Amino acid sequence: MTSLKKIMLLWGIPAAVGVTMGGLDAMAIEEAPYTVMEKSGDFELRKYPATIVAETYVEGDFEDVGSEGFRRLAAYIGGKNTKKSSIAMTAPVNQEAGSEKIAMTAPVSQEQEGHRWRVAFVMPSSYTMDTLPRPDDDRITLTEKPPRVMAAIRYSGTWGQKRYNEHQAQLIGWIDGNGWEMAGEPVWARYNPPFMPWFLRRNEILIPVQIDQDKE
Repeated sequence: MTSLKKIMLLWGIPAAVGVTMGGLDAMAIEEAPYTVMEKSGDFELRKYPATIVAETYVEGDFEDVGSEGFRRLAAYIGGKNTKKSSIAMTAPVNQEAGSEKIAMTAPVSQEQEGHRWRVAFVMPSSYTMDTLPRPDDDRITLTEKPPRVMAAIRYSGTWGQKRYNEHQAQLIGWIDGNGWEMAGEPVWARYNPPFMPWFLRRNEILIPVQIDQDKE
């Protein structure tokens, strides 16, 4: 077994997700949809539609919680769940034995709430709250997120807190320079699995903002 396969199994990720065994070529996976409203260099103002996320809360340091949250959520989409089926004209949702694998999406987001962090996967657009399988792990919840306008900055490289802080400061400066108001906590978005080489990673920081209604 190759080292790459061992790492993927450690994270509970199917070999088909993220990379191919013949090399480190990224495979096409569904990304959270958005519309770019304004762009300036590495900065973008985006409009996101309503989405469904699987999320879990983890306590710990900035650089450690993502790994634990990723493992839990990867196990959920990998099959540690209870499949749901609809029965016409009776109960709309019926739980049955068995599980269902869910396609990997991007990004994986991490957001601080008090002394803990929320780590989340966006669910594929083909699912609804009624059709998504229920997580076996009660630390995972399925949540509907409303449409939001987000300011974003994109960068590559390692996942350390120092680089995160530097780019967050740049993004806040761009928001302030445009006269927008922050409407929530920063969200750290990672588009690649942990075994992706650092120089190929796509990282983003997103901050919800309030803007003029005319721009929306």
